[in-house]
Amino acid sequence: MGSLLVLSGGHPYEEGPFDELIHALGNWDVTHLVHPEAEQKVAEGALNLADALLFYDMGGYTFADGAVGVQAPSQAFRKAITQRFLSGKGAVAMHHALAGWADWPEWHEWLGGQFHYQPGKHGPDSGYRHDVAYDARIVVSHPVTQGLPESFSVADELYLCPIDESAITPLARAEGFGFTRDNFYSAANAVAGEMFSRDGWDHPQGSNCVAWESRTCPAPLVYLQFGDWPDTYANPHVRRMLAQALEYTSGGNA
Repeated sequence: MGSLLVLSGGHPYEEGPFDELIHALGNWDVTHLVHPEAEQKVAEGALNLADALLFYDMGGYTFADGAVGVQAPSQAFRKAITQRFLSGKGAVAMHHALAGWADWPEWHEWLGGQFHYQPGKHGPDSGYRHDVAYDARIVVSHPVTQGLPESFSVADELYLCPIDESAITPLARAEGFGFTRDNFYSAANAVAGEMFSRDGWDHPQGSNCVAWESRTCPAPLVYLQFGDWPDTYANPHVRRMLAQALEYTSGGNA
């Protein structure tokens, strides 16, 4: 039996269904750490015994009074993650992990993309859209996509945000939904208390890639955009893809 370390916190989710998901992904001894304890435990060496690692966290943010604050992770946390990757041990990042640690550039260089809550030098804030029905089309033969149908139905949240396709190997793309400004809502407006608003907001057309492997991380790093709510946790094809991603990035240590 391999060991799986799951990191969460910083973004709301339904704890019961998620707990059921992470205990249904294979023959893993699961440890689940929630921020801020997760950051401290990783800094103290929690990664050392983890065969597989799942990021379902969105660290580095505070939301209050219609504003968002960001802070970088501790130097010890960054060192622990970096040393894991340099040693060849990989990880899976899921859903809102694409937004986490906004002030840690290397994290997003490894991931190949970033969801932004605020506009800045990078350009506009990013877009979100809940409960989108789309088809996830597999675009490459890969250990993470093995045994999956060519296309399967998903109902989940999607993001409109920068994704560097030169830095990734796409695994699946969303079909049946346009990644354009008029189909998404502004994250900055939501933070300011205006949910489901695109007033005064613009964003260039984005990538429809919803699953990929990093080409810049020194270890296998897979990102899956799936994962907003219990219907997605229960999707058998999402579960298979996530389970195979953990198996792949752990080097087959399940």
